[in-house]
Amino acid sequence: MADVATKPQTRAKGQETARRVRKAALRRFAATGYAAVSMREIASDVGVRPGALYNHFPTKQDILKDLLLSHMTDLLEAWETAVFSDYTDPLEQFVRFHIRYHLERADEVFISYMELRNLEPQNFSLVEAERRRYEAILTGILQKGASEGRYDIDDAKVTTRAIIAMLTGIPTWYREGGHLSEQEIEDLYLTMVRKTVAPVSVQSQTETG
Repeated sequence: MADVATKPQTRAKGQETARRVRKAALRRFAATGYAAVSMREIASDVGVRPGALYNHFPTKQDILKDLLLSHMTDLLEAWETAVFSDYTDPLEQFVRFHIRYHLERADEVFISYMELRNLEPQNFSLVEAERRRYEAILTGILQKGASEGRYDIDDAKVTTRAIIAMLTGIPTWYREGGHLSEQEIEDLYLTMVRKTVAPVSVQSQTETG
């Protein structure tokens, strides 16, 4: 009976250690880059022997893959459960959601884009597939808006990537307490996105108005 009782405790302890490994690795990767970080440094931050890390992540590459896939999984789940009671325009919903989510996770955003190049081909394919799933959300919004005459775009997928790149860049320069609030940033970027996809006639009216 004692052995049975200790199994959940052992499992919980292992999960907690894995969580701490992810947290330490995330901090290290964001600060100095994946290539400069050793498993020994991560183990030291967690407070375990280097060999203990291999019970959870066989290689440093496995940690990076886990971090990047977890980021995309959490992002997609957050979108699926998001509530937009104040906004009815799908494009506005996406822009505001993307900015808010990413501003709260600057380290995750940084390594998710900067460390893609360090993924092995198979792992890169896994992460890239999840990124395409997220991009497809915005692409669908743009394609529907274009079919209804509300947007004027030449290539929905290219426009999607341009918009996401612009929005994702915000955490690299935004600092809390600056001259712009998060709400003001959302409003400014939403205006820029709308101008990017607006029909020429609407753009002309905005400029002359």
